[in-house]
Amino acid sequence: MKTKKEIILFVKGEQSYDGVEPEVTELITEGTMTIGDGGEIILEYQESELTGMEGTNTRFIVNEDAVELTRTGMVESRMLFERGKRNSSLYETPWGTMMVDVATTRLAHRLNEQGGVMEIGFTIAVNHQVTGENRFKIRVKEAAR
Repeated sequence: MKTKKEIILFVKGEQSYDGVEPEVTELITEGTMTIGDGGEIILEYQESELTGMEGTNTRFIVNEDAVELTRTGMVESRMLFERGKRNSSLYETPWGTMMVDVATTRLAHRLNEQGGVMEIGFTIAVNHQVTGENRFKIRVKEAAR
């Protein structure tokens, strides 16, 4: 049986390029957390103006050794993060579609029904050219009732 609850997400995204100061985006937003029948944890929230993806729904499906990130709406994408692996996907924006290779450099999480923390480190290559280092750090806590 699935359990779904209201949560608060603290999302910090960081992008680093060679010789350039890292670009950091921080977002505090409401969302939902669902514990699936197979033990997977699904975190879901709406992007905002702050992230430049307003009108986009973001969903992380967290399993033991992999995290799938899907975005639907203004931005359409699916990225699979697996420890030590490279995965390819299409990334669709209002300005065009590109092939993206994601190489996971770090994947760690301590999530349970009460919340927790997840961290994903990865490089992105667009059309096989690495564009930089990226990191997500997400803290989750139950919303106050």
